Amino acid sequence: MNEMPVFRLIIIILVSCVSTVILPGQSFVNPSFEGEPQEAFVPVGWTPCAVNTTPDIFPGVWGVDMDAADGSTYMGLITRSDGSYESVGQRLPVVVEGGECYTFSFFLAKSDTYAGFNEAIRCRIWLGSSSCVREQLIFESDKLEDTDWRKEDIRFKAEKNHQFLIIEAAYPTKSRTARGNMLIDGLSSIIRCDRA
Repeated sequence: MNEMPVFRLIIIILVSCVSTVILPGQSFVNPSFEGEPQEAFVPVGWTPCAVNTTPDIFPGVWGVDMDAADGSTYMGLITRSDGSYESVGQRLPVVVEGGECYTFSFFLAKSDTYAGFNEAIRCRIWLGSSSCVREQLIFESDKLEDTDWRKEDIRFKAEKNHQFLIIEAAYPTKSRTARGNMLIDGLSSIIRCDRA
């Protein structure tokens, strides 16, 4: 009578082990920024990395109603006219090793109805060796003009060992006065280029 639950447990453990071998990579916690749509809330698994970082979880607040690219919700970050901007980060589950090539993807867009923060800005993604420390820029978008999701596939070579990733809303010019937004969703696992 108790043999069946034990057999199922063994199967589950075997499948988990095989999946780990077949699907190598660095999975983020909450890569699609899932959560209850709300304003001024850092998604579970992410850490604020700039002063006054109050990201929003969409759709359904601040006039932003577009569908998610992945899952049910997504995150919005803004830049303000006072020179402040929003940024979040997360510790990677495994160290990105210096000298190695890696690849991952995500979706970007902007909104034209983000409570007055509607200008086109950029997205930057950084690596660092500790929490919220920006050491290597691995991605900078063009000005985000598109209100439809655009998939970004990036490859980078780590300059040194890093264990933290930072996503930043970046000004489009040096003036730092744009009131703009960026929307992000669906981060894939980071994998070595030779395993992609």
